[in-house]
Amino acid sequence: LGELTASQVTPDSVQLEWSVPEGTFDSFTVQYRDGQGQPQVVPVDGGARSVTVPGLSPSRRYKFNLYGLWGRKRLGPSSTDVVTGEGAAGPLQDGGFDVSILHCVLSIAAPAPDEEESPTQPTLGELTASNVTPDSVQLEWSVPKGTFDSFTVQYRDDQGQPQVVPVDGGARSVTVPGLSPSRRYNFYLYGLVGQKRLGPIFLDTMTGEDADVHALRCVLSIAAPAPPKEEPPSQPRLGDLTAPHITPDSVQLEWSVPEGTFDSFLLQYEDDQGQPQVVPVDGGARSVTVP
Repeated sequence: LGELTASQVTPDSVQLEWSVPEGTFDSFTVQYRDGQGQPQVVPVDGGARSVTVPGLSPSRRYKFNLYGLWGRKRLGPSSTDVVTGEGAAGPLQDGGFDVSILHCVLSIAAPAPDEEESPTQPTLGELTASNVTPDSVQLEWSVPKGTFDSFTVQYRDDQGQPQVVPVDGGARSVTVPGLSPSRRYNFYLYGLVGQKRLGPIFLDTMTGEDADVHALRCVLSIAAPAPPKEEPPSQPRLGDLTAPHITPDSVQLEWSVPEGTFDSFLLQYEDDQGQPQVVPVDGGARSVTVP
């Protein structure tokens, strides 16, 4: 957004103009407070560069804030202070001056009051994990400069769903509960000030092991050596597969098992149409006929 200016001022309206030095916006909004102090919003098309705000009161100071909307982001504001003109006065006798004209001359001649300096933009410091358990992580951070209205912590849960933890602006730590043991999480901290979201600062951390598993491992590591385990059964082996009997529409297959036993066998092949076929065979069999 470029500079916001008032190109035409009347007692009951102000025409605002602005520029967009770079890029394009989907739309704009002009925000101000009316004579009763109630907030008002004027929507403006993204291609426009001016808008007239009607229904104002004479001789009243208004502050207009222009925001640019781009996707889900609101950028800005660009602001300007304007005093509306005085109400129209009738002709004056004896060559006197019209008060409204005199007011305009004085408004142009007098120097504008000094604007208050905008507050310094706050900054986020480092994000750390001060306390990690199997199901939670306590996060801590610093704010080297300025203050924030609030914070948000964002991360993804075990199902990959995004989670958001809101945090008060005065806090400098938060505990994120409901996590899973021995799992890596990426945490992102954003600071919110006004309509701006600053950051993020980032932390990659892993939750601790489950307490029961950890205790069991400790006991096993301290206890006396376990008795020798029984030797696991040797892995069975398949021998050669042969076709001792072949007819025009069937094949008898035979095989051997030189070592060990199998629970079952599966014979796979493709038929004339190239479709895969499966023939289940009992673990004690050593031959099968494929019809």
